Amino acid sequence: MSARPTLLVIAHGSRDPRHAATVAALCARVRSLRPGLRVEVGHLDFNAPRVPRVLERLAAEGEQEVVALPLLLTRAFHAKSDIPAVLREAAARLPLLNIRQAEVLGPSTLLTAALERRLAEAGLRPGDRRSTGVVLASAGSSDPEAIAVIAEIAREWRRTAGWCAVRPAFASASLPRTADAVRALRAEGVARVAVAPYVIAPGFLPDRIAAGAREARADVLAPVLGDAPELARLLLRRYDQSVVAGTRGDLSSLIA
Repeated sequence: MSARPTLLVIAHGSRDPRHAATVAALCARVRSLRPGLRVEVGHLDFNAPRVPRVLERLAAEGEQEVVALPLLLTRAFHAKSDIPAVLREAAARLPLLNIRQAEVLGPSTLLTAALERRLAEAGLRPGDRRSTGVVLASAGSSDPEAIAVIAEIAREWRRTAGWCAVRPAFASASLPRTADAVRALRAEGVARVAVAPYVIAPGFLPDRIAAGAREARADVLAPVLGDAPELARLLLRRYDQSVVAGTRGDLSSLIA
């Protein structure tokens, strides 16, 4: 039994094997940053182990408390509906296991730092900022709150980082698409256009973002966030915040 709550990272899952491999690499980095913390991974779909099976195993091994952390960048359907439903069902079957749902990862300055890292790895230099427009390309959502958050991240990133423009784009559910956002920046006279995928792991929608960038001839296409050190630190920040909330008796995220 762990001396502190187990961190259960909840990933969506994907048929694309790169997705699970990326999540595993990210969790390995989290473990390296916090030796002694038990970090488990559960998937909502497509991949094993599924979240309920992980929780059943933890309960059988005598764990008493779990912080369930959605591997999500915005608070949309999965964070508001899917994941709470799965956790509530598990809590009803496992009454001795205290399950707390942590907040989603975004927005955070650590995420924009990770985006900056990936753009630099793709070849952008600090001196390129004033002549570069960035397309902040996310998976997309039908949730207006999530779309508004992405737009606000784009505005704040431009204000603080010095890019000549930052525009949101979406791979599904919302507009504009990546290619359209790249073309719009070109039409406005932006000299260089970079696409920064605001996604964690490879898969169908990130591939659609990359295809849009190539179609519109973006100058730079950054990799997905993946196991960026900033992202690993952010997982631990959300974990710590949830643990502190539990210590203070905040029941707002307790699954019951």
